[in-house]
Amino acid sequence: MTTRAEVVSPGLSVPITPNGGVTMLLPQSNLDTVRDGRGGIFTWTPPEPIVEFNLLYFRPGATRGFHYHPHFVEYLLVVDGSGTLVAKEEPGAEREAERFVHLSKGVCARTEKNVYHTVYAITEMTVVAMLTKRWDQSDPPIVQIKPE
Repeated sequence: MTTRAEVVSPGLSVPITPNGGVTMLLPQSNLDTVRDGRGGIFTWTPPEPIVEFNLLYFRPGATRGFHYHPHFVEYLLVVDGSGTLVAKEEPGAEREAERFVHLSKGVCARTEKNVYHTVYAITEMTVVAMLTKRWDQSDPPIVQIKPE
């Protein structure tokens, strides 16, 4: 039997923004869990502890707008639907400076503290947001960026 470590090294990620503020986490899998015909088991290994997770719903045409989180790293794991995570380094940055990643079922994105980002839903989306510090213990947990 193959062990998970023999299949894919833990903690693999792909940078989306030049400074690494947004990365995509790649799942690990013991392919025997797929080959046995019962489905599959996929595991994401974050580099820091998760202390809270939240179920989020997104609708096409509606957005919470660009914002950042000064006190925690945020992970988004898409469980249904598709959309786009957009990030930029400065609030007034030109659109050419924006970076994005397509979000769909099974994609996990990691956003560092203080990185300006937003999600645009293409279809209705369900996402699990996982935080490295509790929302209620962060003051403030979110800082909205006013549109220019």
